[in-house]
Amino acid sequence: MLGLLLIAVGIHIIRYILVKQNPAETETRNAASAAKPEEDVGEVIWEVGQTMERFLQEIGREKPVRFTSLQLNNFTSNYSTRLGFGGFGQVYKGQFPNGVKIAVKVLNKNLGKIAEEQFMAEVGTIGRTYHINLVRLHGFCHDQHMTALVYEYMENGSLDGYLFGKKRALEWEKLHEIAIGTAKGLVYLHEECQQRIIHYDIKPENVLLDANFSPKVADFGLAKLCDRNRSHVTISGYKGTPGYSAPEFLSGNYPITHKCDVYSFGMVSFEIVGRRRNAIVGASESLDWFPKYVWEEYEKSELGAMILACGIEEKDKEKAKQLCMVALWCVQDSPADRPPMSAVVKMLEGVVEVLPPPKPFRYLDLNKMTGLRSLESSDGSNSSNQSRWYKETTPIMARHEIQIATC
Repeated sequence: MLGLLLIAVGIHIIRYILVKQNPAETETRNAASAAKPEEDVGEVIWEVGQTMERFLQEIGREKPVRFTSLQLNNFTSNYSTRLGFGGFGQVYKGQFPNGVKIAVKVLNKNLGKIAEEQFMAEVGTIGRTYHINLVRLHGFCHDQHMTALVYEYMENGSLDGYLFGKKRALEWEKLHEIAIGTAKGLVYLHEECQQRIIHYDIKPENVLLDANFSPKVADFGLAKLCDRNRSHVTISGYKGTPGYSAPEFLSGNYPITHKCDVYSFGMVSFEIVGRRRNAIVGASESLDWFPKYVWEEYEKSELGAMILACGIEEKDKEKAKQLCMVALWCVQDSPADRPPMSAVVKMLEGVVEVLPPPKPFRYLDLNKMTGLRSLESSDGSNSSNQSRWYKETTPIMARHEIQIATC
């Protein structure tokens, strides 16, 4: 036994000497291992016998990697497959050496400072987060040749293609799951990150779908970090997309808070129910605005009939009505009257009973613009334990007149 022990000690001493004599080779091997993208980069698993160095390398991979323009050229096969384009640049399909598919967004450097601001917003916000309902930023490139962002590849594209485009229609149950998943992504940004992240541009084009049609919020080019103890943020100019942006950007009646994302989510929810754009201009130049129509039908207690007319089946009618009521809460004029996204998730999952929403869109009547400010604080906080948006009873409990006991 003593002899075996001495042999084992001797082997370890020889191995240590060899490593010390070849530090450059060891460093090169470790660097190559760290730079190689792993298929499961989003999860660090501690294994029995795992070395500290390997553990630290895996932790390091959790942060976005800085790639070279030559690497991106190789990953995308010289940018041979374009996935889409926009005002800020073009997106190409690519693949890491280990087979993981990626989407490379090459920013238009001709935009100068605007492109730089978008780049810094993306890396500074989504680059420090990881959530199942947020698109993953694998890394970036910034050199004299190009500025680009490297994301996980989303097989099924964006939600707008399934609501308004020619892609096959999704079942209502899947659309409902997409709404909940999108809401959970916003909960993480608003309430669970170390610093609150305001997205500013929630719309169907920025909700991406993976191979299982699970949603991930994307495009953080307008996003901004803010401290949790600040009730509002200071911004200059208009942000977001017309039709989805909250009215306080134009009216100036209310401060800008994270509740502008809640308003945008409400607008997306209307489009999920109607499977159409919210605003359609008719032949006579008259505007067919779906959110206002939803309120009118709700006010007349005809919401169920309207939902069936939208092509939603009877078995899904209650969930669709629930989504309509949540959407009406989300688009309230005052940011303080809109629910936080954590309350939105509760309401959509059916674990609470949604209370009747008040009339929204009063800001459209210019004669009633005065006096619309809520008496609540601008962040939507409520001194009472009773939520104004829902009751802590499920619809089943309400149907059987069951109440939660109070002390």
